[in-house]
Amino acid sequence: MRAAVVTSFGTPPSCQDFPEPVPETPDEVLVDVLAVGLHPRVRSQADGSHYTESAELPFVPGIDGVGRAPDGSLRYFVLPDTAMGALAERTVVDPRRSVVLPAGIDPVLVAAGMNPAMSAWIALRRRIAFAAGQDVLVLGATGNAGRLAVQVARHLGAGRVVAAGRDPGRLATLPGLGADVAVPLPDVATEAADVDVVLDYVWGEPTAEALREIVTHRADRARPLTWIEIGSVAGRTASLPSAALRAARLQLVGSGQGSVPARDIVAELPALAEEIGRGTFRIDARTVPLEDVEAAWKDPGDDRRVVIVP
Repeated sequence: MRAAVVTSFGTPPSCQDFPEPVPETPDEVLVDVLAVGLHPRVRSQADGSHYTESAELPFVPGIDGVGRAPDGSLRYFVLPDTAMGALAERTVVDPRRSVVLPAGIDPVLVAAGMNPAMSAWIALRRRIAFAAGQDVLVLGATGNAGRLAVQVARHLGAGRVVAAGRDPGRLATLPGLGADVAVPLPDVATEAADVDVVLDYVWGEPTAEALREIVTHRADRARPLTWIEIGSVAGRTASLPSAALRAARLQLVGSGQGSVPARDIVAELPALAEEIGRGTFRIDARTVPLEDVEAAWKDPGDDRRVVIVP
């Protein structure tokens, strides 16, 4: 079969012949892959930089996708750490880590939207006790996942959504996606000093600066502030002043693979897939044939999420 194969870390995968996987337990099934999102998580998996990565070369990347099971059902699946990822014509899936999709749903939109939307969805539903009416700041809202985080926060009942990012053009589009206000980094204190929750896709120095500004300008420092670290596009480390942790009622938590059990993630899949099928969220995607995966990997493209179609 054909698959995107990583033969060396730091080099884009190329489409090659690869041995077809075989289910190893009675619980596993071989699915025909229909669509796979090329997420940042997949890129970090392929270059060996993700904190969970331990794969041996060669391997096929891809952490989730949409496939057709032997019984004819259309499934969105999430894979465990495996050398046989989703970027292939076929892959092995444990149905317990998947959800059956309704008839008529667009596999491309599901493949494009589930992973980035899940980051905010899981953070708000599984990492904290988020309550309707709480105010949310999305830090890094101009990225693909950040734009969906704005929509997810609004859908889950946020009272006020503040979107912050660096790209002026993309910031201008965010009120149309559910943000009450969009502000450039680092000027978050003017609009977000008194939020209840921060969804942080940035980390690094921008987060350190934003945290200092928010804590300093908070009207009531005893008001709880929950800062959820989700991504690190600006840096893997952030220098946080100790005073900021003492001067406000601040809670720092992370949300990602490991901090949320797989069973909890799977439990959220049906509801999120249903909302994507309903068109609740705006998801922009462009498809690329599996044979062109190497070119897609190198092409910065546009704002749309790349979906590989075998």
